[in-house]
Amino acid sequence: MLTGSGIAIAGLAAFGAGIINALAGGGTLISFPTLIAIGIPEVSANITNTVALCPGYLGGAIAQKEDLKGQKQRLRFLLPVGILGGIAGAILLIFITAQVFRVLVPFLIIFVSILLAVQESVKEWIRKFSRNRRADNDGIGKAALPVGLTAVYGGYFGAGQSVIVLSLLGLFLDDTLNRLNALKQCITLCSNVAAAVFFLFSGLIIWPVALVMAIGALAGGAVGGKFAGRINPTQLRWTVVVIGFVIGIILLVNVVHQV
Repeated sequence: MLTGSGIAIAGLAAFGAGIINALAGGGTLISFPTLIAIGIPEVSANITNTVALCPGYLGGAIAQKEDLKGQKQRLRFLLPVGILGGIAGAILLIFITAQVFRVLVPFLIIFVSILLAVQESVKEWIRKFSRNRRADNDGIGKAALPVGLTAVYGGYFGAGQSVIVLSLLGLFLDDTLNRLNALKQCITLCSNVAAAVFFLFSGLIIWPVALVMAIGALAGGAVGGKFAGRINPTQLRWTVVVIGFVIGIILLVNVVHQV
């Protein structure tokens, strides 16, 4: 039975996730396991977390709107791909058995922890890869399928999607990191919002938790933005990575014991 204290804990976790996302990324590794810890089933926890943290993606996209100039062709082509992928992932989550998702959760959390650990290396690779390349749209067609598959993952689980999308865009499109990052923000926004809209009709959202978390995440994002110059994002990111690995291993051990 979900209590008022449990909802408050979820709100605090979302607040922390908002700060972490603003500074280093990986806030889902805090908020999602917290929902499981307070007794929300894995599928409902994932859906509630997706809906609650959705506004944060909008803030990220708006913050980089200047870097989207000249990318209308890419947006027209890749945003529908992101939307369809997000819906497909949401459908998979709804119709797959809860037991299967419960088994997958530890591996997904560990996978996201690895993605977060290599995030800066990915960005550096993109910088080097694009240094002598000229911006064009030749790779849009080639990027569509892998970006779409990543959007499916985003609708299904979501955490770490940004790192994968940014890597794919750097591989297929010739442009600067800032412009690719802005494009990534829009794609992840579309896939997550599409999944969240689909989830609205699932009956699996814990609304009191989602609303409190949404407020907490927005407040955390604002606080994180103000402290961006005072906290070392690298140290914070590695702290989240370690926490993610620990949580993933604990959940994996629990799964093994239940088999």
